[in-house]
Amino acid sequence: MGEFRTLDSADVRGKRVLLRADLNVPMHDGAITDTSRLERVAPTIRELADKGAKVIVMSHFARPKGQVVPEMSLAPVGKKLGEILGKPVSFVNNCVGPDVTKAVDGLKDGEVLLLENTRFHKGEEANDKDFAKALAANGDLYVDDAFSAAHRAHASTEGIAHFLPAFAGRLMEAELGALSAALEHPERPVGAIIGGSKISTKLDLLGNMLNKVDVLIIGGAMANTFLAAEGYNVGKSLQEPDMHQTARDIMKKAKEKGCEIILPVDVVVAREFKPNAQYEVVAIDAVPDDMMILDVGPRSVENIIKALGKLKTLVWNGPLGAFEVPPFDTATVEVARAAARLTKEGKLITVAGGGDTVSALRHAGVANDMTYLSTAGGAFLEWLEGKALPGVTVLREVGDSLGLG
Repeated sequence: MGEFRTLDSADVRGKRVLLRADLNVPMHDGAITDTSRLERVAPTIRELADKGAKVIVMSHFARPKGQVVPEMSLAPVGKKLGEILGKPVSFVNNCVGPDVTKAVDGLKDGEVLLLENTRFHKGEEANDKDFAKALAANGDLYVDDAFSAAHRAHASTEGIAHFLPAFAGRLMEAELGALSAALEHPERPVGAIIGGSKISTKLDLLGNMLNKVDVLIIGGAMANTFLAAEGYNVGKSLQEPDMHQTARDIMKKAKEKGCEIILPVDVVVAREFKPNAQYEVVAIDAVPDDMMILDVGPRSVENIIKALGKLKTLVWNGPLGAFEVPPFDTATVEVARAAARLTKEGKLITVAGGGDTVSALRHAGVANDMTYLSTAGGAFLEWLEGKALPGVTVLREVGDSLGLG
């Protein structure tokens, strides 16, 4: 990942610290349904406050597209954040302008202020230089603790770092450390489980994985396309006929690079995709024409778990089957629990991420047993694809220009 500055090198006492968090939490009827993002950023806020900083938190929320949308206000999020921190969080109904300046000027050391949704201004997503400068005007330091927004070159994630000394928060630091340990400087052998429905949406990811891992385990409906490309009948299964040659090219490239690809050898098939549907387990060369593959089978699970036992590092993105609907969650759950067991025994470093992956590991009851579980979604995927993340790059690149190198 390269060098980036952390809070260890930041003198924050008495300083106005602009902290970029990701408070884009799920809400239903005005109530927050999952507070995990608030809980994960809380340690950074507490540390800054305890060190005597005036902590000014900013975040986006939903997609107001540059308009003020009352239902997308961060005000209720601020109340919940205060409960989690165990201290008051004041709120101001803008993120730039005189009201913000007044609220910031009124802060005492150790106090926390939450600014209104940055996306209420068009300049945020446009990464407008003047808007970034206006954000920076209310801070002495910038701390980015929103890895999940690091793939966006927005004013509050990238632009602002050109105007203030920039540091990684503790959550960002942990994420970058875990990701670097998983693919940039991994303990080998290193493997990846890549699931999901379509090769077309994960071409860059698969291409990058071939250059990084020793074993590539492919599951989900994506595996159907690989099987069909090898000449197997996959019945009515979801697959991409126009990606067959691409699948063959990926397998050829893997062979050239000495990367082992593990595909299912047996599968779970059903005529209907519904809870507790009647199903059969068949070999991959025996899929009935009128049935669809909805999970990998027990022999495939055995092969995957055996492969995990030989690895030192595992990156996981995507379930092995249609885990949301039992009994098609079996393979994902069994492999997840095996990975968790190896992790707890100190035999495997596991880094997992992506929305479906997080849900699947929670479903299996092992989300807290991974070495690191990224909730970053798009940023995690782009990192897996080998892409530079603007919000991370800027933490390293602007130091010299600000005299911090």
